[in-house]
Amino acid sequence: MRYFNTSGPCNRKEHYMIEAATRLQGVESLIDMEQYFVIHAARQSGKTTYLKDLKQRINAEGKYHTAYCSLEGLQDVSDVEKGIPLIVKKIKRSLRDSAVPKHEFFAENPDYSDFTGVLIDELIKYCKILDKPLILLFDEVDCLSEGTLISFLRQLREGYIIRDTVPFVHSLALVGMRNIRDYKAKIRPDSQTLGSASPFNIVTETMTLKNFTKEEITSLYKQHTEDTGQAFETEAIDYIFDQTQGQPWLLNAVAREIIVKILNSDYSQAVTAEMAKTAIQTIILRRDSHIDSLLERLKEERVRKVVEPIISGERFYGRLSDDYQYVIDLGLIKEIDAKIQPANPIYGEVIIRTLSFDSQQDFMLEKPDAVIPRYLKEGKMDIGFLLADFQQFWRENSDIWIEKMQYKEAAPHLILQGFLQRVLNGGGHIIRDMAAGTGRLDLGVVYENHIYPIEIKLWKGEKYYQRGLEQAARYAGIFGCREGWLVVFDQRKSLAWEEKIYRKEEDVNGTVIHVFGI
Repeated sequence: MRYFNTSGPCNRKEHYMIEAATRLQGVESLIDMEQYFVIHAARQSGKTTYLKDLKQRINAEGKYHTAYCSLEGLQDVSDVEKGIPLIVKKIKRSLRDSAVPKHEFFAENPDYSDFTGVLIDELIKYCKILDKPLILLFDEVDCLSEGTLISFLRQLREGYIIRDTVPFVHSLALVGMRNIRDYKAKIRPDSQTLGSASPFNIVTETMTLKNFTKEEITSLYKQHTEDTGQAFETEAIDYIFDQTQGQPWLLNAVAREIIVKILNSDYSQAVTAEMAKTAIQTIILRRDSHIDSLLERLKEERVRKVVEPIISGERFYGRLSDDYQYVIDLGLIKEIDAKIQPANPIYGEVIIRTLSFDSQQDFMLEKPDAVIPRYLKEGKMDIGFLLADFQQFWRENSDIWIEKMQYKEAAPHLILQGFLQRVLNGGGHIIRDMAAGTGRLDLGVVYENHIYPIEIKLWKGEKYYQRGLEQAARYAGIFGCREGWLVVFDQRKSLAWEEKIYRKEEDVNGTVIHVFGI
């Protein structure tokens, strides 16, 4: 029986999958035009599945010989004298595994001492004896380090230039998580140059695999229904699409968690939105390798510069930078209608949980069953009492906490959310609306079917304060609430705590806004 795959490439016999050919249009045309091109997409978004399917389709047509070659195992090889020979050996193995004719004659007697020319020499000699043009699909190219990457690309460029006089690779794909422009950022500082013979200028086009649409998700889950009779309710599909935004690994992971773990492979029950919510929370808390590897990137300074404004709502002024494109390519963020935000709500949730993890651990020294009753009043959450507690905590501990956090500009937002996380761990959850440039962070604390809208702002003057009141009222209106909460962090060193800490109520067109100065 087929299943939802969450590890490695998919294949039609074993896994539910969307046909790889439908996800990227125009590649075959580039190959026919003898082009060298780049395919980039975030981790576990289907690149390898696509490449292996492409190889099979091209070889089945009989017009070209095609080989798939993964360079993943070379990420720790920094010495170019070792790196290039290992690439040649990888190609030799891939030609054999792809059943390309006469593969045994490739690199039969290579001169590895000439590491700056052995790759091009062996490819020329091999292409001379083939009866059809050769296509190479290089996967995980961006794992190559510095000198090895430069030499690899330069030898391909040299072959590309002279192939009108000698046989060489007809077409090739450079495939990885990052775009070709980020290879340059990886190799050298901006102040240096690779000279006029840049190895990057032979790439005709860069392409990317997009996430699944809602229609494709419906089609994917329908395959399971056809095999087992188990239906996915429409509300479940809508919720999964909203939370994953079509990210392929997440889609499969959520379905697998529901079917295998929650329902224990009982196909008589339909998959519901509530099951999807439970599965997503489990995946977030478990931090599977897919999520964990992405969140490791949050420690990188170039990632912090892009992600921090999203958390705090501050403006980001580096859309043309390599750092911004790098974080886009990682799949961590996206830009819609000029708003930079997490790529999907699941990533947004795990970003906050990861960056506020230490504060959560300290706050959770008190068990949730001991914490929650303190903030309950007549069956409802007393957000005022909770925020008053946080005011006292911030007054006593803010300097210490901010100093030890990497994301210092967003520290107030992160620490407050760590404090509020006690509500989530006690049976509620938090809706987060994050985007750079909004000037705020919106939170919806949900507990026992009640929603408490909270807006977080930094003090930047009376005009911004008034705008914050309007934004808080508008956010409360989204949930149909007649009251909301506005938390204003005042980071002016010249102001005494007695002036920073206050609580008052404001009426904004009939909506009561409880303001907490901190």
